[in-house]
Amino acid sequence: MTTVIHTGDCIEVLKGLPDASVQCVITSPPYYGLRDYGNEDQIGLEKTPEEYIAKMVEVFREVKRVLRDDGTVWLNIGDSYWSDSLARSTAIESMWGKRPASDLTEGRENIPTHNKRGGLGKRPDGIKPKDLMGIPWMLAFALRADGWYLRQDIIWHKPNPMPEAVYDRCTKAHEYLFLLTKAQRYHYDAEAIKEPSVSQKVGKTWAERKAAGEATRHGLAGAAACGAGGFATGETRNRRSVWSITTKPFKGAHFAVMPEELVEPCVLAGSREGDTILDPFTGSGTVAVVAERYGRSFVGAELNPEYVQVAWLRIAGERIKNALGEAK
Repeated sequence: MTTVIHTGDCIEVLKGLPDASVQCVITSPPYYGLRDYGNEDQIGLEKTPEEYIAKMVEVFREVKRVLRDDGTVWLNIGDSYWSDSLARSTAIESMWGKRPASDLTEGRENIPTHNKRGGLGKRPDGIKPKDLMGIPWMLAFALRADGWYLRQDIIWHKPNPMPEAVYDRCTKAHEYLFLLTKAQRYHYDAEAIKEPSVSQKVGKTWAERKAAGEATRHGLAGAAACGAGGFATGETRNRRSVWSITTKPFKGAHFAVMPEELVEPCVLAGSREGDTILDPFTGSGTVAVVAERYGRSFVGAELNPEYVQVAWLRIAGERIKNALGEAK
């Protein structure tokens, strides 16, 4: 088991990796317009959503090359609202009490940071101030058009979402996690991520009914036997597509950190012990930490050297904790 984190542009790092060398990709790329990570080569501050999507498609073409044919990609991506400079200044001034709250457009977290940096391009046709841009689905459809199989949209429900100073819509409490593959058939360990059933086993399972020579398909009896949604066997059931996972604070240099609980089912379902996990946007190293915890190798890329240091500190801390636990 090895862990390697390359410092540099993710596309250039990916070009140096062998074909079909990773089994599973778990990543959360920089969201469009929401963060300035302090590097002129960063992804996320393109002048238009279309430029951002085109750059991401370029990244994932290299990802596809290094991914095994039966591999999976788990892509966490959030959305943002469009705001012209005037709209942004209105929002900030309202926060500081210089304008009435009724004038508020969008909270600070949802407005592209490059408004204040003077880099915002001309508003794309069809997008109005305050429009939700739909970045996750723009990216998902672009990747599908580029040859990826778009297998599922998983909702990451956040029970503790970031507060937003908005009064004309709901506070956002979810993000998307897309499951993408290279082929129709791929490695997916459903058993490894089953969740507890919400009710007791009712009647016989499909296998039990078949063995007894009874009717096994359809009807209320069959539905009850399998459990709502199928694949329930008493205490567990097939994992659902809404994952309720709280966000976790991290006292590091990185702005946004994926919860380890979000990464764990991706690792378990998408790989076997000894396989290699890739994160082309390593950040603070959450995917690396979880990969090591479950006996997987890891390879990553990170543009910012400071974040690479943070990642290695987290990995070292996890190794020490594990060593101390084994010594007891």
